[in-house]
Amino acid sequence: MQDAKPWMIPQDELRSLINRVRAGRTLQPASWPDGARFAVALSFDCDHESFEIGAGGRAIGRLAWGEFGRRVGLPRVLDVLRRHDVPASFFMPALCAVVDPDETRGLIGAGHEVGMHGWVHENNSLLDAATERELMLRAHDVLTPLIGSPPVGFRSANWDLSPNTIAIVAEMGLLYDSSLMADEVPYELLLDGRPTGIVEIPVEWLRDDAVYMMFNRTPATRPWMTPDDVYSIFKRELETAAAEGSVFQLVMHPFVIGYRSRIWILEALIAAAKDLGGAWFATHADIARWVRDAGGLGSRGE
Repeated sequence: MQDAKPWMIPQDELRSLINRVRAGRTLQPASWPDGARFAVALSFDCDHESFEIGAGGRAIGRLAWGEFGRRVGLPRVLDVLRRHDVPASFFMPALCAVVDPDETRGLIGAGHEVGMHGWVHENNSLLDAATERELMLRAHDVLTPLIGSPPVGFRSANWDLSPNTIAIVAEMGLLYDSSLMADEVPYELLLDGRPTGIVEIPVEWLRDDAVYMMFNRTPATRPWMTPDDVYSIFKRELETAAAEGSVFQLVMHPFVIGYRSRIWILEALIAAAKDLGGAWFATHADIARWVRDAGGLGSRGE
């Protein structure tokens, strides 16, 4: 929700807003498992049909676009990951798991992580606290039996959090969130200035395939970079993360990256990470556990 006259907001209210959710201590570990030099955290938001429905639309053509992600894009992604023996994290709106529960079971069976991504890819920033909480609990209850254990991670749809989102994540005892952008390395989340024990695996728009290659009528967006240009940006992020001994985290979507002219980006990035030497390919949950233990945060979500 936008304030029409933000300069009229009282200073105390502004301080409260700014300090509601903040970055706490950095959780950059001194070392990675088995002597690895850096970590690679690949993630895929399986929005599928919920991308249209969660935005309030019912267009059949847009639903078919989401179906492409389920029918064609995701199998291509999984084929690349299987051939290179790389695990990844898949964030699944609960509606998508309801539509095709075997998809979620298959991701787990292939050794990947499935995390929460809302009920129907809803915009949390538009919800009151009770509605947001109910939808997150409902999504949790849908995913748990399909995964075989409770999910430990959450990513807010469109990265649109409300002032209540992280409080609900804390209440649910989740291990990590992956929706915020206060750093390039994992950090602990503070809520009203108090440590939560929740690990943030930060995202960034520039490390998101949809920013460069997605088509939308409303709001009007068009693919504006070639796959080669997008790969160049991602590869520079990867190389710098490796040089810093940090985490290269990437967000992709099966209905964006999964096309014939684009899927090579994923394969090329995996090859580039391996060529750098010392890459630890891990799920977001694995990375959150590692940095949590290194930072002495104690156990959550397990």
